[in-house]
Amino acid sequence: MTTAAAALGSRKGRCLAVVLAAGNGTRMRSSLPKVLHPVAGRSLLAHAIASVTAAGADAIAVVVSPGREAIAAEARRILPEADIFVQAEQRGTAHAVLAAREAIARGYDEILVAFGDTPLVEGETYGRMRAGLAAASVVALGFEAADPTGYGRFIIRDGRLVAIREHKDATDEERTIRLCNGGIMALRGADALAILEAIGCSNAANEFYLTDAVEIANRQGLVCAADVAPESELMGVNDRVQLALAERLFQEKARTAAMRSGVTMVAPETVFLSYDTVLGPDVVIEPNVVFGPGVTVEGPAVIHAFSHLEGAHVAAGASVGPFARLRPGARLAAKAKVGNFVEIKNADIGQGAKVSHLTYVGDATVGAEANLGAGTITCNYDGFSKFRTVIGDNAFVGSNSSLVAPVTIGAGAFVGSGSVVTDDVPPDALAIGRGRQTVKDGWAKTFRENNVNKKHGR
Repeated sequence: MTTAAAALGSRKGRCLAVVLAAGNGTRMRSSLPKVLHPVAGRSLLAHAIASVTAAGADAIAVVVSPGREAIAAEARRILPEADIFVQAEQRGTAHAVLAAREAIARGYDEILVAFGDTPLVEGETYGRMRAGLAAASVVALGFEAADPTGYGRFIIRDGRLVAIREHKDATDEERTIRLCNGGIMALRGADALAILEAIGCSNAANEFYLTDAVEIANRQGLVCAADVAPESELMGVNDRVQLALAERLFQEKARTAAMRSGVTMVAPETVFLSYDTVLGPDVVIEPNVVFGPGVTVEGPAVIHAFSHLEGAHVAAGASVGPFARLRPGARLAAKAKVGNFVEIKNADIGQGAKVSHLTYVGDATVGAEANLGAGTITCNYDGFSKFRTVIGDNAFVGSNSSLVAPVTIGAGAFVGSGSVVTDDVPPDALAIGRGRQTVKDGWAKTFRENNVNKKHGR
């Protein structure tokens, strides 16, 4: 059971998460919608959906603005059964939530309101808010602000949340409050529509604010409560500076978790992890290593400096780099070695096999204890289609050899250095595919003399 699930205790209510992703994101200065920008290899929207899913949401509704098909497509890529609703006009957060009225009206026990541009909120936090609905009709998420200027303040009396006061409307006394509004809210399903539909737009912006739900619920005789999360967890992303900060905060947390689990990072601030990176105990990571999505490294293994891994599996005892690249489909067996300036793509490198330097292996199977010399390449593409190379156990491929796929090098076979191999090589055979060397005595001396004479007109 996850921590988020445990936080729900014995609650069995059905939960709808409404993820708001209709903001224009103009401060990003980008043709890419804001919530599609990535943190740790995953879109902001995907982070939000993953968190509410971890909290046990049974259904997810994503609210987008008109013409944002790319956001709808991303939501359905993440969760094919997600409902998509369009907020035709941008009239505030409560108005955005009510764009998903059809889903809310289906009768869920709990409604979570999340934001697609707030990627660092943990599933456990949403889980606590769900659990809080056992005693309250509204649970609002706040944080203790280092500098509360500009934030809405939580007004709490006798342990109950009675209002969320915007900074500009707060009294001098209320502005001393450091518990500020994080925007995220949970509502008991039976009360949600009555609260949301009672929110008005009598304000300077003529918009419907979700924060008004607290005072309205109190007027209706309902209980409201506050939950608290770290300020860093609740940061939203509105521009590239905040995007970079979100990346930094994610990386710091992920690195710390990895090191506490038994991973050694020589210079952790230079290592970048993906949202789904899996590192086993006793993995050693040297400086300036980047993990793209889909990487698992079993311990003990060493990832040397300046290496880039994506979509790869590295088994125990293997060694990667320095300056190596593992592309999607790269699979290294135990004690395999991939050395400097080597690229592996969609290939299996067998146990104890060595691909030590200056080599490209794509669409291939390399057997156990095989050795590929410097400059070896598998020629896997003919301009139209990809083909596979198979190299048997204990085979030896000499330096600067080109293996033109589809081709098989048998177990224990040798390929002479500089060969171009186009036909299968039987096990334990020697293949040499290069022009025969000839030596012409005195040729170089004559060549130089002739060219010197030409240069000087003799």
